[in-house]
Amino acid sequence: MVNRHEKYEVQNIQQDVSEHDPFTIERYEQFFNLFPKEAIKVLDVGCNTGRGGLRLKELNPNLTLLGLDCVQERLDALPECYSQKVYGLSTDIPIEDQVVDVIVAGEFLEHLYPADVDKTLCEFQRVLKIGGRLLLTTPNPNYIKSKITGASVYGISHLTQHFPKVLRFRLQTHGYSGVKIYGSGKVSRYLGWYFPLMAVYGSYLVLANKY
Repeated sequence: MVNRHEKYEVQNIQQDVSEHDPFTIERYEQFFNLFPKEAIKVLDVGCNTGRGGLRLKELNPNLTLLGLDCVQERLDALPECYSQKVYGLSTDIPIEDQVVDVIVAGEFLEHLYPADVDKTLCEFQRVLKIGGRLLLTTPNPNYIKSKITGASVYGISHLTQHFPKVLRFRLQTHGYSGVKIYGSGKVSRYLGWYFPLMAVYGSYLVLANKY
């Protein structure tokens, strides 16, 4: 019988587009712009082969990066800028309580089974220091282009979709505060993060604090 970890690993290997997503670098730059001023220790969830973390380290060489992924081959390929490679699932992160200043999870949440979403948000809350910050992006189910073309968020390894208002509520339910939602994805190159019609964005960015 295939266990949950093996299922996640197989599904993520099948979607290798994540290893060369052209927006990855810009996504991590957006994350960095929202880091708390004193943030040093960063957990990169779904770190893949570390392209995003490498950019974070360029922006601030003092950062300490931890990479979490369920695919060992991707962890093996991480650049030296990562101080720790963590092989595991977001539902049971093998690190101690309250040890990281920031969690970044780019295009990650949609890769979880429905039953694992709240478990993951709770784990993020557990490993964040008091005053820490969660930053994540996920595809926007309200994206107008998808509505017109009939496209779906769901795919080979996209197992859930997350409506912005519902995700905000879920985060607040688990004790996060100051939850903010911004536009992300390629459209943000042209319209910025704050265009009032969220449906123009193919992806959105969520900021949530632990305090």
